[in-house]
Amino acid sequence: MNARGQDRLRIGIVCYPTTGGSGVVATELAHALADRGHEVHVVSYSVPVRLDTLRANLRFHPVRVPDYPLFEYPPYSLALAAQLAEVICRYELDVLHVHYAIPHAISGWLARRISGRAHMPLVTTLHGTDITIIGKDASYMPVTRFSLEQSDAVTVVSRWLGNRVVDVVKCECEWQVVYNFVDGDRYRPRDDSEPRPFGGDPSAPVIMHMSNFRPVKRVGDVIDTFLRVRERMHAQLVLIGAGPELGAVRRQVEESPYAGDVFFLGPQSEAERLLPFADVFLMPSDAEAFGLAALEAMACGVPVIGYNTGGLVEVVRSGIDGFLGPVGDTEAMAGSVLRLFADRDLFRRISASARRQAVTMFDRDDVVNRYEAIYLRAIADVHSRAGNADAQSGSGTPCDDLVKAATE
Repeated sequence: MNARGQDRLRIGIVCYPTTGGSGVVATELAHALADRGHEVHVVSYSVPVRLDTLRANLRFHPVRVPDYPLFEYPPYSLALAAQLAEVICRYELDVLHVHYAIPHAISGWLARRISGRAHMPLVTTLHGTDITIIGKDASYMPVTRFSLEQSDAVTVVSRWLGNRVVDVVKCECEWQVVYNFVDGDRYRPRDDSEPRPFGGDPSAPVIMHMSNFRPVKRVGDVIDTFLRVRERMHAQLVLIGAGPELGAVRRQVEESPYAGDVFFLGPQSEAERLLPFADVFLMPSDAEAFGLAALEAMACGVPVIGYNTGGLVEVVRSGIDGFLGPVGDTEAMAGSVLRLFADRDLFRRISASARRQAVTMFDRDDVVNRYEAIYLRAIADVHSRAGNADAQSGSGTPCDDLVKAATE
């Protein structure tokens, strides 16, 4: 039951709109919650890549950042806090769920103070680089730690990441693992009668990679692995996504003798249409907190080959659902690809296991159930601490003023 004694919750979700895993997970969670009848409000600076803004029970609220000459860097975190405060008041949210610590968690905390609803639960989900890269920066560590300590619940997408919260940010806050999830009905092995949605030789096996092309993804290792495979057999490489390393990756491909076998498809909002056409999926990240793209590939029956580091080892069982090796060992990755392509019985066994692992261990409904339980527990906890009257104090002067100002 929610704060109003109803099963239907009013949930705010904050995320980045880009193709990274945090934005994708937040978007898919928003869809699942809306499908269950909850009222979901998604807040970001632009429409997230996969967000269905026409879905029932779901609304999108853009953050508008003033561009004044005074500001060398527009203060997005403040604009976000102001927008969140208005949404909290106007729609009387029961809970605010922010994905990625900086600046979303601190903006959520500030929005509660601005709105006068300081006891509305704040749930923070950590996804990886918000702790392992941004969080350990001396400029951000204190505010990251503070925002986690002020959250009513903190979730992490892997045990590995949870341990980094303690080791890197020095935060003693309690955290719980809620793995990312996949919809096994959407992500599934292809029908052999389906034509593949990109060109090339349909008889050649396909190696695929999908990411935001940041340095941590080591997309250069993808190219190196593919070139090692291509020197020994005919194969094709499909790259999905874009990001800061895209230019360097293009140059690496163009300087090779196999540029005609590489397809750059850019960011895609319907990955489920492409992943089933992969024969193997490469994920050579050096610090993957979970590996959502790998999970989506596994659900499509695609073996995953990557590095045995970070949270990926909690998703892919090496030798069972794919193969994981030492960071930087592209020769070993190429060897695993060639082994799968040469041994069809092994490929079928790994493919079936990958699909089974994805849809049983990372089922969408199971994970959404857990988030609902976290919301309800957080609501109950703040009520026990502050009392119902205080926790529901959303109709006072701060909220009245915010809503009035927003309509003028």
